[in-house]
Amino acid sequence: MYRIVVPARYASTRLPGKALLPLAGRPMIQWVVERARRSNAREIVVATDDERIAQAARAIGADVQLTAATHASGSDRIAEVARLRGWGAADIVVNLQGDEPLMPPALLDQVAALLLHYPDAHIATLAVPLQSEAALMDPNVVKVVTDHQQRALYFSRAPIPFGRDRSADAVAVGRRHLGLYAYRVQALQQLAMTPPSALERLEALEQLRALERGMDIRVAQAQQVPGGDVNTQADVAHVEALLLAGQ
Repeated sequence: MYRIVVPARYASTRLPGKALLPLAGRPMIQWVVERARRSNAREIVVATDDERIAQAARAIGADVQLTAATHASGSDRIAEVARLRGWGAADIVVNLQGDEPLMPPALLDQVAALLLHYPDAHIATLAVPLQSEAALMDPNVVKVVTDHQQRALYFSRAPIPFGRDRSADAVAVGRRHLGLYAYRVQALQQLAMTPPSALERLEALEQLRALERGMDIRVAQAQQVPGGDVNTQADVAHVEALLLAGQ
């Protein structure tokens, strides 16, 4: 069994208060919590620094943990929740971001099960095949490469692997990283106590901090391709249409 924490802050840079944005008649945080409830998690907690989000979550019966407003990332916020609630070092926590109203519940179970399958791993995450050369070259699409045991070797916004002779070869073997993580609590606390690393700052990818510390991140092929997250106003319209269509 595992837990899910949904980190949701109000001060989003591009869409302030986006956890409360209405999507098909419901605030986004409600859609996210409902996805989590369809998983096999034993406990679901909304972690926020804002009373408005807390009230919206409590209105749908969600468990809420108020956290500090100073956290630089969702994983830092989740680490505070784990500390406040006294969760064990070996416990597994899934980070379901508060802007993922289309996340398939099966993926939440899958990423948690990956840590059970690899007892020495610290973190687990998922990926999907790259679909095009445009995706390979897009810095907004995070790529991941792994070894034969599915340990992450590197994550980058750059085109990795790089097809020296033909970019089509890189597309064929490349994978797009999904921003869904399962952590052992001990690893989560270690990351929270460690300042951002050089590679993390350079690429703006928090998972590189774990790699630079020598942590074992296992990557599996996602059983499903999730719908998009919400970062812009255009995303709002797109995601709302999918929700209305029953996805």
